Amino acid sequence: MKALIQRVKRASVTIDGELYSQIGAGMLVFLGVEKGDTQENADKLAEKLAKLRIYEDENEKMNLSIQDVNGEMLIVSQFTLCGDCKKGTRPSFDKSAPPQMANELYEYFISQVKALGIPCQTGRFAAMMDVELVNDGPVTFMVEK
Repeated sequence: MKALIQRVKRASVTIDGELYSQIGAGMLVFLGVEKGDTQENADKLAEKLAKLRIYEDENEKMNLSIQDVNGEMLIVSQFTLCGDCKKGTRPSFDKSAPPQMANELYEYFISQVKALGIPCQTGRFAAMMDVELVNDGPVTFMVEK
């Protein structure tokens, strides 16, 4: 399971020209689910992101978590994170989980984030989405579990 996370001032998802979801300050999470990923992976990743200290404290040090700053999370499924670009010029998606499994783990991950008390919005699984964000920093990390 892979998560590309960006600390944002705001972010939104638009589908078919209609605003679908939006958040204020917090974290935009692009989530990729791979073959072999489990609910345990999702649990560990949700815990990791909830506690990841990427927000600045009063001394301008990255020392606070999304929970500490009462931030929001926008979670967007993105199977292309599982793409392998090592050979040739066309990515291979052999490592990507099948759609049904990926959707189940995506939904499970969302439920785990919510259970940790983090306000959460989402994209729509398998939809073509326009994602807009204002990256705060910029601060971007890749997290894998």
